[in-house]
Amino acid sequence: MTRDQVRSVDKTAIEEYGIPGVVLMENAGSNAAEIIHQVVPKGPIEILCGGGNNAGDGYVIARHLQLMGRKVRMICAAPVAQLHGDAHINAVIAVRSKIPMKIIDPEVTPANIPDLDENAAAVVDALLGTGASGPLRGCYRELVEMANMHPGMRISIDIPTGLDCDTGEASLPTIVADHTITFVAEKTGFKKNNADNYVGVVHVVGIGVPEKLLTALQSETDS
Repeated sequence: MTRDQVRSVDKTAIEEYGIPGVVLMENAGSNAAEIIHQVVPKGPIEILCGGGNNAGDGYVIARHLQLMGRKVRMICAAPVAQLHGDAHINAVIAVRSKIPMKIIDPEVTPANIPDLDENAAAVVDALLGTGASGPLRGCYRELVEMANMHPGMRISIDIPTGLDCDTGEASLPTIVADHTITFVAEKTGFKKNNADNYVGVVHVVGIGVPEKLLTALQSETDS
């Protein structure tokens, strides 16, 4: 899937099939949490969240992992008040659920970025999604560098932060994932520009879009 196809699938599912975006996000996050629980069967999990829909997936993942009895902590690159739409809804749920989180204050220089727990079994990258392109800025760069130095497993949600969805080009730095849990279908860039050095093992999970829409996407991809 290209970046435009990702947007088209979401838009069509919401506008033509009437599936609320928050339902798609719930499906994506809960399915991703199941994979994380399988590949990281024990130990604490750190979840890095940005300021867009990828972060919304991260908040859902944290909630479902907590329901599985896992110890989770979130490090958030944007205050909850700055999030919008479905991401904001799930961030509020996470706050009310008392999920442990550290929020980076964008007004503080240098950024008040907490250290990652060295004892964590995994770091989940829910910083930036398929819509992002170009070099990383601000605390995102530092968070990616910290994640890459962490001794635990690295798991990216939908796409490793720093990797371009369409071209497979990696910015400096880019998350070097052991696993990438991607939604609906593999992204076009995964097969380009040595992206396999960054994506690790790719797991494709559904988000609950209708089979008719998936068939149309497959036909478009094959043509």
